[in-house]
Amino acid sequence: MSRSAHPAGPRHADVLPEGHYSAPPADLNALDPKVWAQTVERDADGVVTVGGMAVTRLAEEYGTPAYVLDEADFRARARAWRTAFGTDADVFYAGKAFLSRAVVRWLDEEGLNLDVCSGGELATALSAGMPADRIAFHGNNKSPEEIERAVRAGVGRIVLDSFQEIVRVAHIAQSLGVRQRVQIRITVGVEAHTHEFIATAHEDQKFGIPLAGGQAAEAVRRALQLDGLEVIGIHSHIGSQIFDMSGFEVAAHRVVGLLKDIRDEHGVELPEIDLGGGLGIAYTSDDDPREPHEIAKALTEIVTRECEGARLRTPRISVEPGRAIVGPTAFTLYEVGTVKPLDGLRTYVSVDGGMSDNIRTALYDAEYSVALVSRASDAESMLARVVGKHCESGDIVVKDAFLPGDLAPGDLIAVPATGAYCRSMASNYNHVLRPPVVAVRDGEARVIVRRETEEDLLRLDVG
Repeated sequence: MSRSAHPAGPRHADVLPEGHYSAPPADLNALDPKVWAQTVERDADGVVTVGGMAVTRLAEEYGTPAYVLDEADFRARARAWRTAFGTDADVFYAGKAFLSRAVVRWLDEEGLNLDVCSGGELATALSAGMPADRIAFHGNNKSPEEIERAVRAGVGRIVLDSFQEIVRVAHIAQSLGVRQRVQIRITVGVEAHTHEFIATAHEDQKFGIPLAGGQAAEAVRRALQLDGLEVIGIHSHIGSQIFDMSGFEVAAHRVVGLLKDIRDEHGVELPEIDLGGGLGIAYTSDDDPREPHEIAKALTEIVTRECEGARLRTPRISVEPGRAIVGPTAFTLYEVGTVKPLDGLRTYVSVDGGMSDNIRTALYDAEYSVALVSRASDAESMLARVVGKHCESGDIVVKDAFLPGDLAPGDLIAVPATGAYCRSMASNYNHVLRPPVVAVRDGEARVIVRRETEEDLLRLDVG
């Protein structure tokens, strides 16, 4: 049973999540490079550093909680994806994972395109100088105002998500004297092996037009007839945090089947296929993500093989990594406030953040790692649950982890792999202020998203 089963919400539930932990690690001071950003290490004094800067110094200068982002790691991962797919494919960074103007500039400099899914994300991209023709605009319910802004800006593609949107985008584009490049998002009936709320290719969900029943084929037929649209391809996204490539293989088979039907019926071979993103990262040492070059090789081989079987020219492939780029590059730095042992159960470690800066544990039952980072410790391990400061029993950051038994108030702990979705989904619950994002590189740090202030909070309250 979920802890959120109580109709009044998790604060009133008497069921907490079951433990998901194995034996304590042999060395609590070790930092698994699979989980932490590339430049993270412990110095001779046992203090964790990132980009050459100690976390103790970062906490002193920028406060806690704070998202700390390894800029060199972000750029390296972006380059790895760009290199893996080469010049014959397109890599669109999924801005929903985390977006800021600094990130947009990094993407531009590293040669990646950008996928946005709201007017705010589009505004951020344009304000930071991303060329509009390298922007894709997603979303299942784009407003007319958002569509018009995207068309006027000259975005490279709009991903159409419904029959209504086909007509809506065509009308707006034609009224502006533009032939807008579009892809049509379809749902291919593939059940990704992931959480229900982030598996997006089965039919019973809000995204895309189902392949089943000929609906996707009908959507393509209608779009091809409209003067305001230039249909360039099909878009498919099967979910998030995926490690198994078999789902992509089934999806590609069904998408290529649709491309063949389009050619046979309309005499048109659509030139592009977008397989979305959703590739997983390591949140714990048990996770085993694939490298970008492995993913690129597998996806290219799958699409090529399917197209050869259907006697189609192989279309240009697009992918949309977001989490896979930014997720591992950041950690959240917290200060311990209280340490509360519960005999026979575990020790509750309360930090100065919580579900307002990382909702994923409560929302998706996500698992994270955690480490003491302000010092090393030789103490025996203790089973701990890292919790936040919010008025919710479901306010859990790390469900179960082993931390040193001498952990005390004032210590700094860090949760790695929080670059994706944590700041993007952050809230002001309990009127808590959202943390800053601090980018570190080559021994220097700078704020790229500042910490909210009480003045920011009250400025919106006009009552």
